[in-house]
Amino acid sequence: MTDPLDEQDDASTPLTEEEREQLIPSYITLRAELNEAEQANILEAEEWAFARKRDVLDERFLKTLHKRMFGRVWRWAGQFRQSERNIGVDAYRISTDLRQLIDDCRYWIENGTFDPDEIATRFHHRLVSIHPFPNGNGRHARLAADLLLTALGRPRFSWGRVNLVDPGETRQAYVAALRAADNHDYGPLLDFVRT
Repeated sequence: MTDPLDEQDDASTPLTEEEREQLIPSYITLRAELNEAEQANILEAEEWAFARKRDVLDERFLKTLHKRMFGRVWRWAGQFRQSERNIGVDAYRISTDLRQLIDDCRYWIENGTFDPDEIATRFHHRLVSIHPFPNGNGRHARLAADLLLTALGRPRFSWGRVNLVDPGETRQAYVAALRAADNHDYGPLLDFVRT
């Protein structure tokens, strides 16, 4: 028998048994219930995050943002993962790689290396690639990129205009664009973020 909370596609990150035990709402038994609880928590976090200017390029803020997004659902929210995943850097490298990303992004901004959309796109891609948290990394990286964009005076990305959690053509296009960026081809991801 399959677990109804199992992830829905091969691009999703499965949780360890210990991480699954950290689910806070006891009523959740179905994937749809989990998605609904997480989405409600994320909407509260967005309201908080956009209420004033934030320094997105700060490790402590990125952890706080994740906790705000998932803290009503998961006890591990805002804490870097301790286990290895099917995606992301080794767990012991998370802080170092995140520091490098933050430093690179500050450099890109200060030196006008890329336009704001490309800076936010590259920031998003690298944050997803690091995969710092047990789960919610794509949603966290999308919100962080949107916050970075607004700090740079640009409107938020559209992210394909649909829910990217549910499997479907738009999520498949998003994952394919991320995989292209893994190979240093940012064109598909740059196109996707504004469609």
